[in-house]
Amino acid sequence: MGTLKTTNIQSISGSGTVTLGTSGETLAAGSGVTIGSGLGKILQAVSATDTTERNTTSTTFVTASNTLSVAITPLTTSSKIFVIVSTSCYNGTASKAAYLTIYRDASNLGNSNGFVRALNSAGGAGGSGASASILDSPSTTSAITYQAYLRADSGSTAYLNANSSGFITVFEVAG
Repeated sequence: MGTLKTTNIQSISGSGTVTLGTSGETLAAGSGVTIGSGLGKILQAVSATDTTERNTTSTTFVTASNTLSVAITPLTTSSKIFVIVSTSCYNGTASKAAYLTIYRDASNLGNSNGFVRALNSAGGAGGSGASASILDSPSTTSAITYQAYLRADSGSTAYLNANSSGFITVFEVAG
């Protein structure tokens, strides 16, 4: 068993931080040694899939799909929730866009244009891949729902899961 020499301890702060070594040095830990307190570990994961093409003419965000929705109950208030939505979307009208965002309950986690803006520059139909992700800090141990929402430009139709299926996955990460 090795011994940590006190000359290798660079500083100890009042916040409990201990700095070992200096730049360029390597800190090694033997097998069975635990470093840290489990921060960043995945505590749970929930996923859902939707294989049906959906559409809307709404110019404000609406539920894109009741199936691209997951509920999770965080284990601690310090947990972070990493959310991933992967699908395809498009707008059926030339020079118009489809917008995709992620909601936590009634709160849009994106901005007024969401996370994805899929512009139809050439006209016609089809789908282009769309994915959005965010690391959320809900600060609760109550059940919360994450869901994909969609909106269209005025006078057009936005489509979701075009020619493919979509999924949403959330991971609770220890904070």
